Amino acid sequence: MQSLWMIAASLLFACMGVCVKLGSAHLATGELVFYRGFVGFVMMLALIRWQGIPWRTPHWRMQLSRGFSGTISLMCYFFALGVLPLATAVTLSYTSPLFVALLLILWFGERPGRGAFAAIALGFAGVVMLLKPTLQPDQWFGALVGMTGGMLASIAYINVRELGRVGEPEARTVLWFSFVTSLFGLGWAMLSGGLHPMDARTLAIVLGVGGFGGFAQLAMTRAYRYGKTVVSANLSYSTVIFSSLFGVALWDERLPWASLLGIATIIASGVLISVVSRRPAPALESD
Repeated sequence: MQSLWMIAASLLFACMGVCVKLGSAHLATGELVFYRGFVGFVMMLALIRWQGIPWRTPHWRMQLSRGFSGTISLMCYFFALGVLPLATAVTLSYTSPLFVALLLILWFGERPGRGAFAAIALGFAGVVMLLKPTLQPDQWFGALVGMTGGMLASIAYINVRELGRVGEPEARTVLWFSFVTSLFGLGWAMLSGGLHPMDARTLAIVLGVGGFGGFAQLAMTRAYRYGKTVVSANLSYSTVIFSSLFGVALWDERLPWASLLGIATIIASGVLISVVSRRPAPALESD
């Protein structure tokens, strides 16, 4: 069931991406980041009031760490989108599952197992086959920023897991993240010319960015709270599949055989991580 939460989150993130693509023709990047955070913040504020959960948290340091790492990761991703080819920027953002596996070893002393590493590497290979990234010699700085975004995203995902382990409600975790994102996004928007007036169509797009993003964060937070970390991280690759299918359905994009092979590889990666995650991981040897 936890795997389904991550797949649902991936679908919702892909829906959010569609809205971001539509909104980019009318709004600046900083505005889109702000509205993603602000709409999600309002949604989560209403949800925690309905659930009777206080907005204050005893784990505010962890919440700020999750909020800052996630928000700066998002900003790195948007910067990479502006200076790199789209496929390259997206591919670099999906290095996060690789960093998650490394952090589990270096930070927590966990050993996901060779099968899990193989599944994560296989999924990343599928992403590369699907997106076919390219990089020019003068784009290394943008690539470094994009990879930094992937690394920071992995820290955010680990923080989400740890917040779940200490009993932090999902809605409050998303609330704090949305709050930090809206502050950073507002500052970015002000530096880029401020907030522009919106018509009904743009308002609907903005609500889609924030609404899909907020629900996606809820589903992802639940997946990391109750599921296995490497499984949730690996299944995030499915966002690329959903996004590609939306491109075919909405923008008449074509998927060549190499892209179809990439999709099949990502699916195989998801099946493999689900199989190996059912086996107990070997314990670390003590010195």
